[in-house]
Amino acid sequence: MKKNLLVGQSGGPTAVINGSLYGVITEGLQNKEAIGHVYGMLNGIEGFLKGNVMDIENDISDNDLELLKTTPGSFLGSCRYKLPEDLADPVYEKLFAKFDELNIGYFFYIGGNDSMDTVSKLSRYADKTGSSVRVMGVPKTIDNDLVQTDHTPGFGSAAKYVATTVREISTDASVYDTKSLTIVEIMGRHAGWLTAAGVLARKFKNDNPVYIYLPESDFSTDEFLADVKKGFETNNNLVVCVSEGIQDATGTFICEYSGEAGVDTFGHKTLTGCGKYLENLVKDKLGVKVRSIELNVSQRCSSSMLSLTDLNEAAAAGSFGVAAALKGETGKMIAFNRINAADNAYALNYSLVDVNEVCNKEKTVPVEWITGNGNDVSQEMVDYIRPLIQGTPVVPEKDGLPLFLYRK
Repeated sequence: MKKNLLVGQSGGPTAVINGSLYGVITEGLQNKEAIGHVYGMLNGIEGFLKGNVMDIENDISDNDLELLKTTPGSFLGSCRYKLPEDLADPVYEKLFAKFDELNIGYFFYIGGNDSMDTVSKLSRYADKTGSSVRVMGVPKTIDNDLVQTDHTPGFGSAAKYVATTVREISTDASVYDTKSLTIVEIMGRHAGWLTAAGVLARKFKNDNPVYIYLPESDFSTDEFLADVKKGFETNNNLVVCVSEGIQDATGTFICEYSGEAGVDTFGHKTLTGCGKYLENLVKDKLGVKVRSIELNVSQRCSSSMLSLTDLNEAAAAGSFGVAAALKGETGKMIAFNRINAADNAYALNYSLVDVNEVCNKEKTVPVEWITGNGNDVSQEMVDYIRPLIQGTPVVPEKDGLPLFLYRK
C-alpha cells in the first residue's frame, strides 16, 4: 500500500527554506507510484501534536508552488519545540500514532541543528519500535554551522545580503570628512561565518569594513578601542562588523555587559545588543561620532537579495532527500560536497550523512582563517563564500512589490 509524505519546517527561517520545501513537495508529487499523498505540518512538530496539518496537494496549486520557491520565511510555520531526551516519553508514542492515522511513511524536517536533533530522536524511536516511517533531515541555517556539510542552504543568500548591505553602509558612511565609526552587528552565536561575509563588501585593499570580529576569537574591549584609534590614522570613516556572539576570554558575551541575556526553549542565550554596547563605549572613551546598526531578521528574510546558487541548492537538497527516502534511507541528513572542477569552477554534489553525527555539534570558522589580532579574515574565507552568492533569481512582482505565497 502506498504511504504518505509529511514535511515540516523548524527553527529560524531563511530566504530559501521554502526552496527546500518546494523540492520536497515537487519530488513527492512526481513519485505518485510510491507516495499516496503529501501533507505539511503547520508550525512543525509542536503544531502537528495539536493536529495542525495542511493537505498540500489540495491547498497549493502549480502556480502557488512556483511562488513558494521564492517566498522567504517558513511557509508552513515554524516552532522551537524540543523533544524529550527519554525515548520512552509518551510524546513519541503519540507522534507515531498520529503518523499511523495519516498513513505516513516518509517524514521530512527542514531545519538547523535543533531540527536535526528532532530527526535523530524520531529516527531512533522508529528503529527502536520497528516503525517503517523513514525520517530525513533537510538542512537549513544562515549560521552555516552544521557539521558534515560544506555549507548550508540559507547561508549564501544571507551572506549576499550582509555583503551588499555592508557595502551600502560603507558608501553612505564615506560622504563626510569628519571622524565616524559605524558598527554593524550580524547574527552568529558561536560561529562567525555570516559576519565573515562582510569581507566581500570590500572593493580594494584596506577598504571598509576595516575590522571583522568573530565569536571564535576572544574579544577585548581595550583592544577594540585600540583598533579603532589605529583605523582612524588612515581613514576618517570606519565600518566594522561584529558577530552578535562575540565574547571575552572568560566566555561572557559582550552583549551581557549591559544586561543579562534571555534563554530560549533549547537553553540557548538570546543574544542582541553588543553593537549598542560598543557604540556607547566608543562614544564615552573616544568622543567620536558613532552609530550601531543591528541587521536583525532582515539578513535572513530578504528576497530582494536571493542568491540563485543558494536557491537552486536548497531545492535540490529537498528533492535529493525524497529520492533517497524512496530508496530506503532513513535517519540521514542531506550534505553538500564541494567539487574541485578541472577549470576551478565551483561545483557541488549531494550525499547523505548520519544525522546522529550532525545534531548537537557545531562547525565554527577555522582558526587559520581568522587573521590580524583576531580582527579580520583571510583570502580563504573570500574564496569559500564568493561562489555561494552568485546569481539572482527572478522574484515575481505585483504593483512593484514582490509577490509571496501566504497561507490562508
